[in-house]
Amino acid sequence: MGNNGSEPSPGQATADRRVPLAAPLLLESELQEAIDAYRSGWLCMGPRTAELEASMCAYTGAEHAIAVSSCSAALHIACVAAGLGPGDTAIVPSLAFAATVNAIAVTGATPRFAEVAAIERPWLSAAAAEALIEPSTKAIVAMSYGGHPGEIAELAELAERRGLALIEDAAHASGSWQDGRHVGTFGVAGALSFSASKNLGIGEGGMLLCDDAEVARRARALRWHGISASTWERRRAAAPEYTVEEVGFNYRIDDPRAALANARLRRLDEDNRRRAEVDAAYRAAFAGGEGLTPLAPPPAGERASHCVFAVVLDEEIDRAAFREHLSARGVETSIHFPPLHSSPAYGGPAAALPLTEAFAARAVSLPIFPQMEEWQQGLVIEAALEAVTAVDEEPPASRAARSPSAVAG
Repeated sequence: MGNNGSEPSPGQATADRRVPLAAPLLLESELQEAIDAYRSGWLCMGPRTAELEASMCAYTGAEHAIAVSSCSAALHIACVAAGLGPGDTAIVPSLAFAATVNAIAVTGATPRFAEVAAIERPWLSAAAAEALIEPSTKAIVAMSYGGHPGEIAELAELAERRGLALIEDAAHASGSWQDGRHVGTFGVAGALSFSASKNLGIGEGGMLLCDDAEVARRARALRWHGISASTWERRRAAAPEYTVEEVGFNYRIDDPRAALANARLRRLDEDNRRRAEVDAAYRAAFAGGEGLTPLAPPPAGERASHCVFAVVLDEEIDRAAFREHLSARGVETSIHFPPLHSSPAYGGPAAALPLTEAFAARAVSLPIFPQMEEWQQGLVIEAALEAVTAVDEEPPASRAARSPSAVAG
């Protein structure tokens, strides 16, 4: 924010008048904690990792928290721990990042893509998931889109009733709560993300949450080549011996990143409160307007992380033109996510998911981050409302000539 908080003059985008989609911020005190970790000489997974795991258990209420190198790693470990393998299927939404589905596919299991709840509720539908259950189904993998709990309580009930493992991709949901429970603690395991744009962004890193002691034991071994005890655990116990319990991976986090994540966790609630204020400002500005509709808000009285703020454009609005208009005003946008059910990586004919496809074709993610200034929020709102009108009035010939590259996410 090069203007130091002052109101920029009106006009086209300038270096000082731009609004990024996200703006990761690490405080000097947090950076110092990472520096202290480097200076300690303990650079791998050690005491600060243990501190982060204890802090995460205290914050989320999970019995166990296992820090890993990424949310993708946590999801993969969760799928392995749930017993997914060749011949199994797992139900998953198509509206997710590739990591969500890759975690299933790399075990040898087959993803089965299910429909979302509605075009303004782009999270896995419990009813759609139940309709896809077959004898080979072993798990349901849910994704908390934008940090919204979605139908996680219903999915947990479904999984328990049908004897399935529920795995939560809670990458967007650090600080999201439903019925007094942190999202990511409803199933066998949940995965949080420390990736740059997320609420606990430090660059890379992740956390696996679970309540089952055996799942936690396997997860701790799997994150480091299936070894029974980490270097830190052996140092504390003065016991150098270890065994390789099963084939595992190298999914360790390191202590400097753990120190950063632990520091970020201390201000998570305040950051999410500020995100909620931005969310509320957007909803007030777009309420009752034509051309775009925000996603459904979290249930009344619940807390959400507000990791992503997405709107669904009316069918007649050209999304590429809408995004180009915002870009010209200095507002960055994105698309979360291209649907995965028609991706060649997962083989076979694409499932029929009309709600998913409609959302994927019409959704746009707008900037949201804790330190957004009022002029930035105002610029996003002004540009979005202006774009709806401008695009709606654009001559058809201009729309036809528009480059398809503008729709890339």
